[in-house]
Amino acid sequence: MLAVLWTIESVAPMFPGRKRRLSHVATNLGLALINALIASGFAVAILVVTEWARTRPFGLLNLAPLPAWLHWLGAILLIDCWQYWWHRFNHRIPLLWRFHAVHHSDAEMDASSGVRFHTGEMVFSFLARLAVLPLIGMTVSQLTLYETLSLPVILFHHSNLRISSRADRCLRWLIVTPSMHYVHHSRWQPETDSNYTSFFSVWDRLFGSFRLCEKPAEISLGLDNYAEPEWRELPGMLAAPFRKVPSGDVVTQAKPKGAD
Repeated sequence: MLAVLWTIESVAPMFPGRKRRLSHVATNLGLALINALIASGFAVAILVVTEWARTRPFGLLNLAPLPAWLHWLGAILLIDCWQYWWHRFNHRIPLLWRFHAVHHSDAEMDASSGVRFHTGEMVFSFLARLAVLPLIGMTVSQLTLYETLSLPVILFHHSNLRISSRADRCLRWLIVTPSMHYVHHSRWQPETDSNYTSFFSVWDRLFGSFRLCEKPAEISLGLDNYAEPEWRELPGMLAAPFRKVPSGDVVTQAKPKGAD
């Protein structure tokens, strides 16, 4: 999916003129590889806690007997709702934001940005999941299905892909689309603090964080204070959360061109 989107972006980009696409995708995938190794380390722990919840039974979905299809649907919806709130916490809690800012600092966003997350953020996320998954009563099989369904959508809405406004409008009634997620990656803070959901767009509508921009192609992507080349390289991205930057300076307060 990443290879397909990255290829199509070359033909129909929303933001044209990118000159370092190969080095950009290589750096993002390098960070993703490190995170994959971290994920493998948490795999056993996730299996243990989900199996413990299943055999007790423990967890919201195990409190009452449910048809198998409803258990699976409930698990997908509940973990996606959790992902919405976890993402929102990453914007509200200063410590989490310092790590999550590495994802938002990507001013050349493309499909590979969907796997550009600081390793520290991934560790925090997995630790939180070790508590949340048994509380939901979710199985490893259900989690695998969710990741299989959601990852292509995440890559899609991060992609530098120009699609028709009509197609985008139809798709975003169900899933997050590029024009919806570009708003979230804006330098302007009221836009950055919106559109948190990863998969189903319903959560932003339900919890009042849905926002659109009339001219998404004019959105300024990235974060202030990350313009230097060093923060675009892998060592810089790994070091970024530990540098001294005033917390209020990582997003733009002034309303940029194209913002609603």
